[in-house]
Amino acid sequence: MAAFFGDGLLRNLGIPVGDTVIRLGVTGLSRAGKTVFITSLVSNLLDRGRMPQLVAAANGDIRTAYLQPQPDDTVPRFAYEDHYHALTSAEPYWPEGTRRTSQLRLSLRMNPRGMLGSVTGERVVHLDIIDYPGEWLLDLGLLEKTYSAWSTQALGRARGRAEAEGFLAALSLIDPAQPFDEGVLRDLSQRFATYLQAARAAGYSDCTPGRFLLPGDLEGSPVLTFAPLPAGDYPRGSLGAEARRRYDAYVAQVVKPFFRDHFAKIDRQIVLVDVLGAIHAGPRAVEDLRVAMADILGAFRPGRNAFLASLFGARRVEKILFAATKADHLHHRQHARLTAITKSLLREARDRAAFSGAATAAMSIAALRTTVEEDVMHEGSILGVVRGKLLDGGRQAAFYPGDLPDEPQRLLSRAREGAEKWLDADYGIMNFAPAALSLRAGDGLPHIRLDKAAQFLIGDRL
Repeated sequence: MAAFFGDGLLRNLGIPVGDTVIRLGVTGLSRAGKTVFITSLVSNLLDRGRMPQLVAAANGDIRTAYLQPQPDDTVPRFAYEDHYHALTSAEPYWPEGTRRTSQLRLSLRMNPRGMLGSVTGERVVHLDIIDYPGEWLLDLGLLEKTYSAWSTQALGRARGRAEAEGFLAALSLIDPAQPFDEGVLRDLSQRFATYLQAARAAGYSDCTPGRFLLPGDLEGSPVLTFAPLPAGDYPRGSLGAEARRRYDAYVAQVVKPFFRDHFAKIDRQIVLVDVLGAIHAGPRAVEDLRVAMADILGAFRPGRNAFLASLFGARRVEKILFAATKADHLHHRQHARLTAITKSLLREARDRAAFSGAATAAMSIAALRTTVEEDVMHEGSILGVVRGKLLDGGRQAAFYPGDLPDEPQRLLSRAREGAEKWLDADYGIMNFAPAALSLRAGDGLPHIRLDKAAQFLIGDRL
């Protein structure tokens, strides 16, 4: 029938020609839960009993869903089956986190819809999920920074972090204008990488270059053997000149190809953010997260420079969801507060994205629910707690992380001021293990608001 009408006429009439492809990027900084999010999303699209807020699932428009080979043969496949087994085994465990780019194609066969359904017949929507480490996304800001500008910022952050003491001590003994010595630069680079690893473990987000955290097959290469040095006019053949050359090579040979080959092809994006982890780490970690996210999401404003404009061309990310993960670590009465804090924390980042025409939203989710809620009496008041299996030791425990404020600025103002700790509260965090599951036929993994997230991200294309 399409041949009778002609593809051009069908398109003019709004009749889809060929299959629909949605490329969904999934990223977030370390421990935000990217692997679990993708596994749960796929599980709940294959078995849609827990997806009432995804309209196409609730009204039966999705006839069936199935996995099939991905379109990019050179990109590793996301190991869905292995990760699903980890979460649903008799003794469930958290799967290994994202360490490289991977991809998965989930195809949805849709019922005909509208008056032209008899003409078009069944539709097939391919959801191509692209998983990539958030640590690499941090490097986006380097595309617009010279070595001198990056060094100034990196050293400014390091001087405010106890984790950088060893690196800064070694740096103080070095003259950037001294003749280049491979051993000296390698030692300084290793100390810088060690500091970045410690800073990330302490809850900081802005730890560039990202490949210093996840080097992959570049480990030990000259392109990862540099460090920030005090600004100056380094003479040719000096330590500083070689560090600058290697930084430039990192941007040109590592950062640009990644964004060209992967990032620029995405049309829907979810950014997973461990807001609770940052709050637990303290005001400085929260401020660091705010700055990092604002810097990262400049990517969604095409045209800022010639390179980013050439990446996007006429294509741009249409929707971006900022999702605060681990909502199951809070009683549901605090979820609205977590969402409000996330919106305020990411205000600058969301404004940058909206400037490019992308629709944005923020919500709190748990891709896999690991706890149950309880109300307990404590000192005459009822506290909403969550109970789950502790990752360390395996015992059951009830947990109350603290009462998040109604007004987000009570947190964010302290963060912007560079305070050492919260003024009137301490916020705890607990590491829960995945709970043993007994899934009914037709049900995916248990979650909180995953269906709402899916509706925002892809509902309009279904």
